[in-house]
Amino acid sequence: MPQYDKADVERRMKGAVESFKSDLGGLRTGRANVTLLDPVVVEVYGSNMPLNQVATVSAPEPRLLSVQVWDRSNVTPVEKAIRSAGLGLNPITDGQTLRLPIPDLTEERRKELAKLAGQYAEKAKIAIRNVRRDANDGLKTDENKKEISEDDRKRLETEVQKMTDEMIKSVDDAAAHKEKEILSQ
Repeated sequence: MPQYDKADVERRMKGAVESFKSDLGGLRTGRANVTLLDPVVVEVYGSNMPLNQVATVSAPEPRLLSVQVWDRSNVTPVEKAIRSAGLGLNPITDGQTLRLPIPDLTEERRKELAKLAGQYAEKAKIAIRNVRRDANDGLKTDENKKEISEDDRKRLETEVQKMTDEMIKSVDDAAAHKEKEILSQ
C-alpha cells in the first residue's frame, strides 16, 4: 500500500488553512463579528459550555453584539464569562439580553492584533510545511519499496510543492487582508 495519498495531503493542508482562517475570525477589528465570542466558555449546569450552546449571538449593528441568553438563570454566568474572557468587552444587561458595544481600538492594540495575525499565519505555514515533509517522506518510502519509480517520486514531489505554494499563498493573502482590515480602522 503506497504511503503517499494526494487527497489526504490536500485535506490536511486545507485543514491548516481553515484553522488559520478561524483563528483570524476571532481577532477583534473594531467591527462587531459573532465569531469574536467563539472562545468564550460559560460555567453553567455544573460544567463548562461554549457560549453558543447557552445563547444566541448576533450583530444587529456594526459596533454592537447582542447575546440572547436562553435560560434566565444563566444571564449572570454568561456576563461573567464575557467579562473574564480578556476581549475588552463590557456587557450591558437588559433582561435576558446582553448588549456588547465594541469599543474603538487604540493604535497600540491594532499593532498587537496585526502582529498576532502574523503569528497565526506563521503557525499555519509551519503546519502546511509539516504536511509537505510527511508527503515527501511517504514518497521516498514508496520509492524505496519499489512501488513508484524515481521519476514518479520527483513528479509527485513537484506536485506536492505546487500544492504547498498554493496553500501558503492563500495563508499570506488572508493574513495581509486581515492586517489591512485591522490597521485601517
